[in-house]
Amino acid sequence: MAQHSSNPTCSGTANIILRSSEDDPEHMLPHQRKAALKKSKAARSAVLVIDGNTGEGGGQLVRIACALAAVLTRPIRIINVRGNRDRGGGLKAQHIASIEWLARVTDAEVNGLTIGSTTLEFKPRESPATSKLFTGIHDRTVKIAADSAAASTLLIFQAIFPFLLFAGGNTNKRQDHPEHIDVEISGGTNVSFSLSYEYLDQVLLPSLEQAFGIVVERKLKTRGWNLGKMQRGTVAFRIHPIRVGDSLRVKNPTAYSMKGRNRQGEDFDLEAIDVSIVAPTDMHESLSRALVQNLGDLFPDVEVNFKLMEDSGANSRIYVLLVARSWPSDDEGAGTGAVLRWGRDILTSMPKAANSKKAKNKGENGSSSNAGTGGVASMSESVATKVARALYDEVSTGGVVDEFLQDQLVIFQALASGLSAFPRGNSDPTDDNVSAPGIEEAMAKLDLTDKKATQGLRKDKTVEPFGEGTLHAKTARWMVSELLPKVKFYNKGKVCEGVGFAVEKP
Repeated sequence: MAQHSSNPTCSGTANIILRSSEDDPEHMLPHQRKAALKKSKAARSAVLVIDGNTGEGGGQLVRIACALAAVLTRPIRIINVRGNRDRGGGLKAQHIASIEWLARVTDAEVNGLTIGSTTLEFKPRESPATSKLFTGIHDRTVKIAADSAAASTLLIFQAIFPFLLFAGGNTNKRQDHPEHIDVEISGGTNVSFSLSYEYLDQVLLPSLEQAFGIVVERKLKTRGWNLGKMQRGTVAFRIHPIRVGDSLRVKNPTAYSMKGRNRQGEDFDLEAIDVSIVAPTDMHESLSRALVQNLGDLFPDVEVNFKLMEDSGANSRIYVLLVARSWPSDDEGAGTGAVLRWGRDILTSMPKAANSKKAKNKGENGSSSNAGTGGVASMSESVATKVARALYDEVSTGGVVDEFLQDQLVIFQALASGLSAFPRGNSDPTDDNVSAPGIEEAMAKLDLTDKKATQGLRKDKTVEPFGEGTLHAKTARWMVSELLPKVKFYNKGKVCEGVGFAVEKP
């Protein structure tokens, strides 16, 4: 058994509060509060066994489980880790890097923390408030380097971020503005089967700030790839945590309402589409031209902005991100100024045939060309067509978030106090697992600022992955429900009533 301890002699835990409309400790009598705390501690001491085959059965389940276990100081045991992965299950380098760090800061007892392990035990003993690394005494700086350059820095960040968000410090004087935490993670920034730095920077973090008031400063120091020659990158973050004793709150429950969106027919009226290109220099012109053409055909009269144009340094590295932005909401009851974002990207390589010396020297008409215009032009058109069509299909669903953002917001919805909704639409009314047309009207009538808003809604059963959206979104809802039994979802996961988690100084 591997044991990670920052202070083996200290095993105190903070008083963890799960607030809900039914049993808010602030409204309990002293003896009721004492009994509730005793019951809560007993529940936290029991090991929660999680089957890693459930739902999407991959790394997302592991990240959410370990992230929440660390925040809640709840022991867990995951069996069949990443059991649904065709390319082989078990823990990978990015899981090891994040869990090792969480184990160290929570003084956790850990078993099975090795590459390829299919069983993991994680038993944290320190909370975000009692961890010696985050009491305001020591340097609040975090540095994590994954063993593999291909390990995603962004997936590591996702796993440790919830803990850092609640590490507001533990000083004798109550802090109005907790000291920030600086984080530096090295590994891959543009790797397969992971969100990219650009998506996190342009979609995920702006959405978290708009919806929950979460502020994270970030900077890409160097770019890391798993395509072509492996290259390690580094990302830096400055996190502004929640004050100890406070809960995460839905900043504007109606920011993601369907109201005030200047809709025309069935489609959102978009303000602009931002384009980020990281590709070989000789591909920039043809790829830009192809994107403008494809986006113009699919989104007439929508402005196209080129936000980033960067040389990837190799034909094996081609990355494009498109982010569609709605006009700011003009309805005072729907979060005035709120902007909706949908992202779609593609990470690929130039085919070997097009990348060959012969192809490079053959132009579109068979003439000599130093730039290899034939292969480059063909690849540019292929990439542009795929990513533009994917964005169009995403926006056309009629939802307020893209499919990737929806599942990444679930853990914050569950931890936050209040009601939140990030629904997605679907054009197929026969699919009972997702939203049918008409979701706009139904959700627009729902006032999330009203405490009685859930009356009349159907409460979801959480015994298995559930709700609308992708299997990742369904699994995320199930996983948070396992660790936070008081969280409630309604109408196939469209509405979430969070527990209002807070960790107090002991």
